[in-house]
Amino acid sequence: MPEAGVEMTAMLTRAGLNLIQQALSIFDSDLRLAVSNRAYKEMFDLPDFLCTPGASFEETIGYLVHRGEYGPVDDVEEAVRSRVDTARAFVPHYLERTRANGRTISVEGAPLPQGGWVTVYTDITEIKHQEALLRARSAELSDQLLTHAERLGQANRALAATNAALEEAKRELTETEARIRLTAEMTPAHIAHMDLDLRYTYSNRRLATVLPERPASIIGLTGREALGDDTFARIEPSLHRALAGEANVFEFTDGTSGRRIRVAFTPDRIDGGPINGVYILSTDVTKEAQSRAALVQTRKRELAAQLTSGLAHDFANLLTVILGLQARLARLDLPGDGAELVAATHAAARRGGLLLDRIAGISGRRKLRPVATDLPAFLRDLRVLAAPTLPENVTLGITAGGLEAPVLVDQGTLQDALVNLILNARDAIGGAAGRITLHARPVRDTWIEITTDDTGPGFTPEALEHALDPFFSTKGAEGSGLGLSMVYDQAKLAGGEVRLANRPEGGAHVTLRLPLRLAGDAPATAAAAPGLVLLVEDREDIRTSVREMLREMGHAVIEAGSVDEALTIADLPEIALILSDIGLPGARNGVDLMEVLATRGARVRRLLMTSLPAADPQRRRAAALGVAVLAKPFDAAQLSAFLAAEAPHE
Repeated sequence: MPEAGVEMTAMLTRAGLNLIQQALSIFDSDLRLAVSNRAYKEMFDLPDFLCTPGASFEETIGYLVHRGEYGPVDDVEEAVRSRVDTARAFVPHYLERTRANGRTISVEGAPLPQGGWVTVYTDITEIKHQEALLRARSAELSDQLLTHAERLGQANRALAATNAALEEAKRELTETEARIRLTAEMTPAHIAHMDLDLRYTYSNRRLATVLPERPASIIGLTGREALGDDTFARIEPSLHRALAGEANVFEFTDGTSGRRIRVAFTPDRIDGGPINGVYILSTDVTKEAQSRAALVQTRKRELAAQLTSGLAHDFANLLTVILGLQARLARLDLPGDGAELVAATHAAARRGGLLLDRIAGISGRRKLRPVATDLPAFLRDLRVLAAPTLPENVTLGITAGGLEAPVLVDQGTLQDALVNLILNARDAIGGAAGRITLHARPVRDTWIEITTDDTGPGFTPEALEHALDPFFSTKGAEGSGLGLSMVYDQAKLAGGEVRLANRPEGGAHVTLRLPLRLAGDAPATAAAAPGLVLLVEDREDIRTSVREMLREMGHAVIEAGSVDEALTIADLPEIALILSDIGLPGARNGVDLMEVLATRGARVRRLLMTSLPAADPQRRRAAALGVAVLAKPFDAAQLSAFLAAEAPHE
């Protein structure tokens, strides 16, 4: 309201109060005068300073006591203190008293919700005179009747004062109830109450926002009617525990929407009395559950990494050398079946590298790189990739619906997971004719759900229980047991889930769910041009293999075997890239080299390679420095893809 409007309202209020015949005063909780009218000043003949807002109640009482307002007083200070103490512990009251000047007034006081109190003083001298005259002149009315009439009049006035106080209390209670209801309606959770028959007696009408497809208005419905048979069956034990006096919390996944719901049940009991029902608080904790699942999976990876790091490190170095040597042998003109033997050895080494990569994928910390993805186009590319791996008598159907907008997914891990599911389905079908069907759809605004069905024999009971465990396989020596476990690991790392089942008509049914997050288009990554590379590696065999890979890509290479050697030539202006192993001889390693170069302000691109698992502290140091790491073993194609991915963007 404008300042002029506020002043006009105040003037009108003062004018209205001055027209009231009764005297009125309002003191705040600090015993200071807040409001009074002209009748208050005139009735008690008060000086101006005691009628000004802020005047002290104690000074006002002291003034009245000294003037004899309350009659003769032996101890003035005690009389003032007594009335001040009574005011501090203010309670509603009504009384009538005769003043020192002989006039009689009624005093009616009521507390205010904001603190302080209001008092109304009414001159009832004439009313008392009429009562006295009636008593003196009425021969027909007995003294007892007159006494009753006087008491009745006094009681009526006291009752009127009490009614006014009750109306004010009722108004305040109504406002408080309205504020509480508004707060409950704005809370992003469902708040409700059930009686002993498990029927809703209160609801803030937020049920449908927590559990879609449920009614918003549920008061009078039973829990089964409002929630449905499946959901009610899940929470019914918790309801009965609350009715037995035990507060409890229960989490479940809603089968319709896929949301994770947390429900708190609190017995409705007052001061140890009988239980009258259950208070219920339901919240959607889907995002929290997704983050929690990802964190748990990361911790599992770190534990597995500690168990496999030593073996993986040595084996990865060995395979890197083998792959490099086989690539050189393949370029030679070998006699007889030498070329076939080289190809077979290379394939075996690649298989060993793939096995290590899968172990590292399960055990190590992997940073997800979600990018904006056109999922229908992504699935079309998947068909091109996967179809050649299937026999001619096995068909592959891939469909998607409701996912036209770009979504954020890690394309590499999703592609690996779906290829694994398709290959598992192919192996399950065996040599028979069959069909593999993959379908993607959104589940409300919560999940991307991708299902894979096949016409094979389906999962055995043992496979349904253990197929997601690492190294469990039904293929004997032909399987690593890491396919489905890798799919499970990648889904859990993203905050999703994997479910296994069998189709009623036969065949396996796998459901992969990932969090649904929409995004815009993402820019593409440009490849780097060939240049001079400083290769830092202490092992000559590995250095030779990597050097040959780099030269095949068109790079020129200079070499160093330690941090000290590298630092002596790292400042050459022609160097475009420094590629170093993490494990180097001496007191400093490859990560230390990167730190020194960063301190020098070197602008050259810096990359690392290692056979250490992803959870190793040195790799974490590298990540903190912003230096990308290539995992060993790798071949020329993988090295080329790594250098292209880490090339600077235009």
